[in-house]
Amino acid sequence: MGLLDVVGSFLGNANAGGQQQNVLTTVTEFVNNQPGGLQGLIQQFETQGAGGLVQSWIGGGANQAVSPDTVQNVVGSGALGELAGKLGVSPEQASSVLAQVLPHVVDHGTPNGEVPASGQLDTANILASIGQAGGLGSLVEGLLGKKEG
Repeated sequence: MGLLDVVGSFLGNANAGGQQQNVLTTVTEFVNNQPGGLQGLIQQFETQGAGGLVQSWIGGGANQAVSPDTVQNVVGSGALGELAGKLGVSPEQASSVLAQVLPHVVDHGTPNGEVPASGQLDTANILASIGQAGGLGSLVEGLLGKKEG
């Protein structure tokens, strides 16, 4: 099953809005549960030589893409296994989904390029921010590279 199939399995059914929110909520919780929250995740990226990637998501410019392999190296197989269990997919698929969704979650969770002092992302604010930026459907369009429907 390819990435489009994986993401499509979350997002491509009649309950797409609820599935989109579930994926976004799960990824946001994943970030918050990292040691040190978002700040800890940033440090993990920097330690693995990928600090520029995560900084692009925080800053005001375009988000740089991250590969599933980089995600695997940064967060580790244990954390990916836990995420996979929550999403109901294999760890490899979870790595691919995280690589696609994480830049959006971090981008929308750090308005004005500021990491929350608590290190914790606010799921409701992220969902609202994505909604203001064109809705969850636009995020799906970006993830799938095509329009829904």
